[in-house]
Amino acid sequence: MRRAAQSGISLIEVLITIAIVGIVIAMGVPAYGTWIQNTQIRTAADSILAGMQTARNEAIRRNAAVQFKLDGAGNTQWRVNFFSDPDTNPLQSRPAEEGSPNATVVVAPGGADTVTFSALGRVVPNADASPSITSVLVDNPSIAVVADRRTLQIVVPTGGAIRMCDPKVAAGDPRAC
Repeated sequence: MRRAAQSGISLIEVLITIAIVGIVIAMGVPAYGTWIQNTQIRTAADSILAGMQTARNEAIRRNAAVQFKLDGAGNTQWRVNFFSDPDTNPLQSRPAEEGSPNATVVVAPGGADTVTFSALGRVVPNADASPSITSVLVDNPSIAVVADRRTLQIVVPTGGAIRMCDPKVAAGDPRAC
């Protein structure tokens, strides 16, 4: 008599497969965590850039001065205000917790938190004589390995042509600061 062919998989094959999958997942989890944290940096930087561009565009559209203001030290909360009414009814705002709770910002010059755009889209002095924002560095201290951080910088020249750049990229690259 012939024996019937055995079909299926053995317990040893299942255990080996589970072990291999576990090793692959264990190797990928740290990289995934770093990717999530770097995504928060990008989200915060994109948000700040969009807020500044909105302020500049509204200034041109309204033919009047419009402010972009970062609220709170070290976070990414901001608002765009029509200059004649800077403390009430923002044109647009974003809470710090939205998409980037771990991101922090460093504003230059120190102590600056506002930039005002004229009707021509240029940076003009703030009404309260405070220094205007010239750059914003967005970082995420939650990333333990500094080499894995993807810090981004938003540069605000006096001409108003706001741009985002990567301080780690070599000169000559369009992404460089």
